[in-house]
Amino acid sequence: MDVRGNVGVQIGDGNVQHIHLPPRPPVEWPVRVGVLPPLADRYQRRAAEAAVAETSVVLSGLGGVGKSQVAARHAHAVWRDESVDLALWLTADTRSAVIGGYADAADRVLRDPPSTPEDAAAAFQAWLGSTRRRWLVVLDDVHDPADLKGLWPPTTPTGRVVVTTRRRDAALVRDDRRLVEVGVFTEAESSAYLTAKLPDTDGLRELAGDLGHLPLALAQAAAFIADKPLLTVAGYRDRLADRRRTLAQVMPTRHELPDEHRDTVAATWSLSVERADSLRPEGLSRPLLEIISLLDPAGTPVTVLTRDNVLAHLGVDAEAVGDALACLHRLSLVTLDARVVRAHALLQRAVRDTIAPPRLTPLAHLAADALLSAWPAHETDSALAASLRSVANALHTHTAPALWAPRAHAVLFQAGKSLGEAGLAAQAAAHFRELRRQAEHHLGPDHHDTLHAGHEVAFFTRRSGQEAEAVAEYERLAVDSARILGPFHRDTLAVRNNLALLRTTTADVIAELADLLADLLRARGPDDRDTLAARNNLAMARAGAGARTEAIAELEEVLAGLLRTVGPDHARTLTVRYNLAVWRGDAGEARRAADELARVAEDRCRVLGADHPDTLVTRYRSAHSRALGGDVATALAGFRDLLADQLRVLGPDHPDVAITRQAVRRWSDVAEDGFEGQLGGADQLGVTAQRRRDDPGAADGAGHQ
Repeated sequence: MDVRGNVGVQIGDGNVQHIHLPPRPPVEWPVRVGVLPPLADRYQRRAAEAAVAETSVVLSGLGGVGKSQVAARHAHAVWRDESVDLALWLTADTRSAVIGGYADAADRVLRDPPSTPEDAAAAFQAWLGSTRRRWLVVLDDVHDPADLKGLWPPTTPTGRVVVTTRRRDAALVRDDRRLVEVGVFTEAESSAYLTAKLPDTDGLRELAGDLGHLPLALAQAAAFIADKPLLTVAGYRDRLADRRRTLAQVMPTRHELPDEHRDTVAATWSLSVERADSLRPEGLSRPLLEIISLLDPAGTPVTVLTRDNVLAHLGVDAEAVGDALACLHRLSLVTLDARVVRAHALLQRAVRDTIAPPRLTPLAHLAADALLSAWPAHETDSALAASLRSVANALHTHTAPALWAPRAHAVLFQAGKSLGEAGLAAQAAAHFRELRRQAEHHLGPDHHDTLHAGHEVAFFTRRSGQEAEAVAEYERLAVDSARILGPFHRDTLAVRNNLALLRTTTADVIAELADLLADLLRARGPDDRDTLAARNNLAMARAGAGARTEAIAELEEVLAGLLRTVGPDHARTLTVRYNLAVWRGDAGEARRAADELARVAEDRCRVLGADHPDTLVTRYRSAHSRALGGDVATALAGFRDLLADQLRVLGPDHPDVAITRQAVRRWSDVAEDGFEGQLGGADQLGVTAQRRRDDPGAADGAGHQ
């Protein structure tokens, strides 16, 4: 026992003192060490509570999801339970804080605790491992798993450990403790919380969605609204949606925080970002997170972040980017799997608020260039295509009007075209109507990008079945294109071509296409690609009018011209071969057509890829022609193989998948019953070749290459 500083009575002339101290009082069980944080007002029960009650756990998650509140609720229950002999709550943000907390506990439960904090902490851990008493240790807000090296409470039958942390490091996980991810509120939890905090108020479900169901944000937003009697939820949502305001401007100040919050939503992640940036590769996590903050919170393909332009901007290789993403994941700033990185929308906004305005536009273009580079030339993965569209829309929303300087970024058009390739023509038309409106606002009504957007509106309006509206769009576009670009500009001629194809009578179609071809011959000559495209469409229009023999002869001449000028593997050459075979089939040469279409399918597979939409359409037409030629068994096998590939490439909701499904059903009936039956229009995938977007001339204008 250390008796330095004590005073006693000296007896005799020696140097011996007799000091009499009262005996240390016995421990009064149960012992409670530390100060519990209060439970949040209107606390919502969480799924993670079940795991906390059963075993030792590490509660991990983004700052603000309520990890400490889950731990506190359990600790409050234990605090009241006298059968638990020891309950310890300590803030474990540093190693010294853990040692100090253990030393305090040692002083409460040990008869003769060592004098130094380190020794007392070790003695306390030894007591935890040897006692038969029931105990709970809560280590709240662990910043670095390394701080707990040698300080983890032992595993015993009578003890439980609860750790809260933003970290996900492998060092936190062992067989004797579970890592439990604590996420945001469910919709039901958010609704219940806000209804309790802001009773008799409309728009709470939408507000919860705006805030990404983050408990910390819900609490602070509710306090912000409650403190302003004239502010409605709708008014708050307008403020929140206003990108001119920072997140800090729509949340309480530090002095106004509810439930004893330590930080505002805007500040709660700053320490995590700093710590992630300090991990190897040092200095990379923050600039990478800035790029992620511009993208889709629901998920961005990792490949977007490893494009060459991003690597050049960061000055690293793809391996370093992967390591930096892992650092962000370890700090729960993002969620990372093998293909996708996700970040909470409010975290993204808080990071964007730190990007100086002069840096935002170049950073937005960097991300847009990377996204465009990652977009496959031919969409063979419907889920990936949908994800890329969502990322493009998020990037545009988060950074507007950055992608309109100095002109419309190509990724804005790519997102709309991708909708069309997915068979979502009406959505594509709506996308381009909005793009045209924005182009008029940012660039003016006569800018080429405005015309480009208008061309896409007309094209996809027609594809969605609204031909009268498409005619009106094309007629306005024809006038504007001729005035702005000139009568013989390629885009003007493309508009005239597409408008001609929409005329109500075949005679009008043929007449307008003939006039267009005459103008092209005068302006461009017989071997120009647009001239050959016009000849293709004129021939097909004549075939549709019944002049199939003459049309087939014309198509053969067009094919010869393309073979001479662009070669056998050019997409236009392959398309004319396809059109020629289709019309031969319609002229009664079904078997010859099937053979020719099979060869076109092989060549398209070789040149464009097995999953390219044109390859799939050609396979359909080949099977269809074989069925018409009497070889139903081979045709049916072809349809079934095609359907499997379409489901994989296009997804179950694509219109082409529905057409192929119907073909399988109908030709299965034919094979079973032995007669042809009635074949309707749904069996005509690709039969009207000039309607295809990439047929020569059919949509060969601005943006339709």
